[in-house]
Amino acid sequence: MLSALLLIPLTSAIVICLLPKSLPSQRFRSISFVVLTIIFGLTLSLLADFDSSLGGLQLTEQVAWVDWLGLSYHLGLDGISLPLVLLNQLLTAIAILSSPDKLERPRLYYSLILILNLSVTGAFLSLDLLLFFIFYELELVPLYLLIAIWGGPRRNYAATKFLLYTATSGIFILAAFLGLVWLTGASSFDYSVLPAGALPIGTQLLILTGLLIGFAIKIPIFPFHTWLPDAHVEASTSVSVLLAGVLLKLGTYGLLRFCVGMLPEAWSVAAPVLVIFAVISVLYGAFTAISQQDMKKMVAYSSIAHMGYILLAAAAGTHLSLLAAIAQSVSHGLISAMLFLLVGVVGKKTGTRDIDQLRGLLNPERGLPIIGSLMIVGVMASAGIPGMVGFVSEFLVFRGSFPVFPVATLLCLVGTGLTAVYFLLMVNRVFFGRLSDIVTNLPPVQWRDRVPALVLTLLLVMFGLQPNWLVRWSDADAARLVPPVALAQLSSAQVSSSQLDFESPKHPQLATPNP
Repeated sequence: MLSALLLIPLTSAIVICLLPKSLPSQRFRSISFVVLTIIFGLTLSLLADFDSSLGGLQLTEQVAWVDWLGLSYHLGLDGISLPLVLLNQLLTAIAILSSPDKLERPRLYYSLILILNLSVTGAFLSLDLLLFFIFYELELVPLYLLIAIWGGPRRNYAATKFLLYTATSGIFILAAFLGLVWLTGASSFDYSVLPAGALPIGTQLLILTGLLIGFAIKIPIFPFHTWLPDAHVEASTSVSVLLAGVLLKLGTYGLLRFCVGMLPEAWSVAAPVLVIFAVISVLYGAFTAISQQDMKKMVAYSSIAHMGYILLAAAAGTHLSLLAAIAQSVSHGLISAMLFLLVGVVGKKTGTRDIDQLRGLLNPERGLPIIGSLMIVGVMASAGIPGMVGFVSEFLVFRGSFPVFPVATLLCLVGTGLTAVYFLLMVNRVFFGRLSDIVTNLPPVQWRDRVPALVLTLLLVMFGLQPNWLVRWSDADAARLVPPVALAQLSSAQVSSSQLDFESPKHPQLATPNP
């Protein structure tokens, strides 16, 4: 079943390339959307076979591939990867649906999106380190081309910068993987059999440093973030949805799977340093977002700030914080995708994203009232308003991290307040007040501009009101990830059960087990 999630987009991409180029762009979009609908349905069907109470890898597939290299085709699913695979299929379908009607070279465009979907899914499912690296690097090619061909005026600069940064990320990750296999004397790159914990702590820290640099570039974490705003500003709306909603999650997934999962002792040693970078990322991203005039650039810097919460939660290393890191990954993916979609609609209909030039878009007659209302919902979710999934994920981050890093958690709470500041500034300037002169004779908003945002709004509210539907799939695996050192620290600190327990009759899966 897992292989089907890779074979279907691959086969479909090949078929689309072979179709006559005389077909209209809308036909290629319809075919691609049907393919992603099928893939999303297959991924949903995995929920029926997945036992969330067990934890550990399930539905595994393994075939020997290149024995002399130690490379095997090994796929599997657990509570860390399942939510991200579902997120990838959903946002890819939304990106296809929101693609323009008239598109140059549509065969190549939709084939690249399908290959991108394949590579990200493969990375999330891979249980062989070398196989993960292959999929991790494979996604560079389609994303580079999607930005370089269909991007904005400075698309070549942004695409090249993205390629250089992400290729450097891959170099550090590959070096760490090769060093890990060589130093442990393992005969394969299989994640489940590598005895990484047997290495001396100094060696573990060296390998962890390579992995951290590689994944920090991908997330991105300050000071490795500079490629992201340029990529977002120059990328098309659909590509920005995939970049923020899915591609950045490869970095957070790598932190949880390979850094915390394979090197827990070294992770606990490095955690106090990592939390400093988390705080800097949160505050830097928030303060920089306040100064932006381009709506898209503001959302891009907001994304950097919110990804810092994931690093804070992962560094804390408690059951609740690790569960929060997974939840925040999904929450950020949904919220950022919605914001980029709506900013794209505003830019397309008005011809600008400049906050100083736009006014009164909530006007019910001549403005964009539905788009403006949905934007307010997205902003509320990003600011952590109760009833939205953003509140749930951020509350879990702060509650799980506070017992370990109280000062850092309080500083990151400031970032939440700053989120409300810069998004309220944007909403107040762009959507309220009198209509600006530029907002005249706006073209009508099509249903394809509204439906994706409406679907995401439904999910933001649904998971906000019933968070157990989101976190129950990852609870057992989050408990398995907790580093032994973190458990000992919490035990020695004698944190009261009232501080640790997050159990309620409605959400029993959120309980933190006693060490």
